[in-house]
Amino acid sequence: YPTWKRTLARRARESQMKRFCRAQAIQRRLEEIEVTFRELEQQGIKLEKLLRDENESPADQQTQWTNQLLYLVQKKNNLMTEESDLMIAVQELKLEEQQCQLDEKLRTYMNKEDTLRTAEDEKAEQEILKQLVEVVNKRNVLIQLQEEKRLSEL
Repeated sequence: YPTWKRTLARRARESQMKRFCRAQAIQRRLEEIEVTFRELEQQGIKLEKLLRDENESPADQQTQWTNQLLYLVQKKNNLMTEESDLMIAVQELKLEEQQCQLDEKLRTYMNKEDTLRTAEDEKAEQEILKQLVEVVNKRNVLIQLQEEKRLSEL
């Protein structure tokens, strides 16, 4: 087994582990966001009840509750934006994984000696290449989406 093949295999495993770790971190953060959403929702419900039920409260107290409610809405919007970014990152990870798998398949066909290649091998190689281009284009669309989102936030 040539050294370059071992090196490629090792690098593929390393990049797969990095993607796996990133996916786990994203999943943990999504779960944290879900918990925070529920907490914010409960706080918002309490504040709304206070605002509706306590009409006799001083105006400054009602203003304070209203400001707290607006702060909760702003915080929830920020979390929704982060959640959206994380979902895009999940899609990007999936496409990255798919691209690596297609690269590996393509490499096996390309490394096959010309004398051993069949017409079916050529056809399969072209199909894999076509799929690879589609995956790269999808990743490009995601990157453009993220860039547009970033620019619109600025």
